[in-house]
Amino acid sequence: MFLLSCLFLLLCSLITVNASALTTPIAANERLCFFADVDKAGEKIGFYFAVQSGGSFDIDFEVKDPSDKVILDGSRERQGDYVLTANTVGEYSFCFENDMSTLTEKLVDFDIMVESEPRRDAPAKPGQISDQTSSLEESVFRLNGMLMNIKRTQKHFHTRENRGFSIVKSIQNRLFWYCVLESLGIITMAVLQVYVLQTFFTKTGRRYKV
Repeated sequence: MFLLSCLFLLLCSLITVNASALTTPIAANERLCFFADVDKAGEKIGFYFAVQSGGSFDIDFEVKDPSDKVILDGSRERQGDYVLTANTVGEYSFCFENDMSTLTEKLVDFDIMVESEPRRDAPAKPGQISDQTSSLEESVFRLNGMLMNIKRTQKHFHTRENRGFSIVKSIQNRLFWYCVLESLGIITMAVLQVYVLQTFFTKTGRRYKV
């Protein structure tokens, strides 16, 4: 238990992650930006997004560094998973733009992660077993990598589920309005037929000689 506790504390000291997971609607012709601070050069930035619903499930995106230089962009992308190296300290911007759509609102799920992984320090106490600690650290990092893959897979299935639900809902709405219009057309034709037959047999003022 003591070894596991030490390993957990060591892992917490090795990895520092600042993340924000959000789901936001983006209206038609809207540009929406989010920002993340990087404290030192060399930190890793993880950027993931997926369009959950709306239109063709696509969006334009753009990532800029603190000097307003575009370091990553894309047009009509459905989803993306990127890892960037922050070479400049400051505020990075992550923007989504829904210019291609004039009426449809998009729902976007995204994560922004700023991660720092400093080097391991040498054991502070001579009694510590560095070989066992190193092997346990490698095992924990492998487990962490597998957990991250599971998380990405869950996000992928979550996105597919939301898109499937959005498509089914859109088809359901279209079928509903199609049935409503079809019913109105049938009722209108029936009323017109009754009116025509009624006026045909109730004509007055004319005489017919046989």
